[in-house]
Amino acid sequence: MFRRTVLGVTVALLGLVGVAAPQASAQVSTAAVVITYDDSQAAEFVDVVAQGVQVWNDALENVEIQKVAPGATADITVIANDGWPQATLGPFFPGEHGTVWYGRQAVTDGYNQVRIASHEFGHILGLPDRKPGPCESLMSGSTGGVDCQNVQPNAAEIAEVEANYAGGFVPAQRKGTVVVDR
Repeated sequence: MFRRTVLGVTVALLGLVGVAAPQASAQVSTAAVVITYDDSQAAEFVDVVAQGVQVWNDALENVEIQKVAPGATADITVIANDGWPQATLGPFFPGEHGTVWYGRQAVTDGYNQVRIASHEFGHILGLPDRKPGPCESLMSGSTGGVDCQNVQPNAAEIAEVEANYAGGFVPAQRKGTVVVDR
């Protein structure tokens, strides 16, 4: 199924042959909000951070996460540290500043490295932890267990992020809080 937002309405095309969608009289912009990240402090996690970002970029239409060129200012900074992974809770928009701390402790404990990156970027995109939770929920984080290999957000998580970047409201008391994933 292919989805496209036209004039604020999500249109689902199910591969029907010979059925044409009505033409809109005005041009509609389908440009995604672009937020940027800097991985220059991500140390050995640069590649898994890129994989975690790609998971979200493949799942979303309303927002895209792009790596900045070296020395450029980014909306999101990724920092490797020896603690537990954590991130500033968004959603972040261009010109705002959030941080992902990619903690080595979770890696040492055996958690999937791409899942860690995907999960932490879920916070950047405005998703809180959903603990306890099953492995099928990316935002269940560590409660999915060290055997959990799921790096993908579920449909509800995707829908929430899409709403965040389609003009949805996130209460101010949530945004900007540092979420420690333990």
